[in-house]
Amino acid sequence: MATPDDLTFQEFEEAADLLSSNPGASTLSISSPGAAASSGEVRLDLSDDEDKQQESSELLGGEKQTGGFWTFEYYQSFFNVDTMQVLDRIKGSVMPLPGRNFVKHHIRNNPDLYGPFWICVTLVFSVAISGDLYTFLIKMGDPEFHYRPQFNKVSIAAVTVFLYAWLVPLGVWGFLTWRQSVERHISGYTFLETVCVYGYSLFIYIPTSILWTIPVYWFEWLLMAIALVISGSVLVMTFWPAVRDDTRLTAFATMAVIVSLHALLAVGFKLYFFETPKSTGSPHSGQQTTPAANHTLAVGKH
Repeated sequence: MATPDDLTFQEFEEAADLLSSNPGASTLSISSPGAAASSGEVRLDLSDDEDKQQESSELLGGEKQTGGFWTFEYYQSFFNVDTMQVLDRIKGSVMPLPGRNFVKHHIRNNPDLYGPFWICVTLVFSVAISGDLYTFLIKMGDPEFHYRPQFNKVSIAAVTVFLYAWLVPLGVWGFLTWRQSVERHISGYTFLETVCVYGYSLFIYIPTSILWTIPVYWFEWLLMAIALVISGSVLVMTFWPAVRDDTRLTAFATMAVIVSLHALLAVGFKLYFFETPKSTGSPHSGQQTTPAANHTLAVGKH
């Protein structure tokens, strides 16, 4: 049977073998059981772990640092978003729930420009191409109609969409900032959050513009009304909490301007890119009946 001294010596030998195989390992050194019990001092050699933690903190700190606005790193932070976040924000923009602020429930202090940028680009081509296809389907039976691709509609759609997605949020943000300086209890959003809300609110017009190619007059206006209600609800439920503590006249006037500009964009899409001809068959029917009437008059004279 082994004595206590043999057990102690064997444990020390195994520890020495471990240290020789891995010299950089962290060690726990206790001088003696009596000394540890009397002084209660335990020494931990964590120098390697502290160095690694310091290096990790320096790396994390370097990732968070951004340069000036003229550097690429400054704008890279605006696109720091993953696919699931973009899909969640798109879902929130097409299915707004009462009482759910889009900024607080979906953006969560992490606004991005990735989603709004590609939504605007997709909307430009969707409206222009769908409008061109709509014109072709409407006038397909007209013998005098010769199809020509209307590339100028792409430029008009791009100017309209991007001016609306940038200038209107700039005006809203500037007005809310001014009201915050006048009324201290008024809340507000950053410019990037405002642009993000407006960008995602335009997503509903992409499927709507595709469905507008169905040449049914009442169905087109019904789709426009549905899209306007959905996207307008996102804006109302987002900006109403920011202005409701202001004076009643200012609050309602602000919301009226926001909804009116949004409705003007939707109506402009419908009337310009998806214009329905007022009369499609009347000119041709008149040309067809006029020779018959002339022939009848000629027979009567004979």
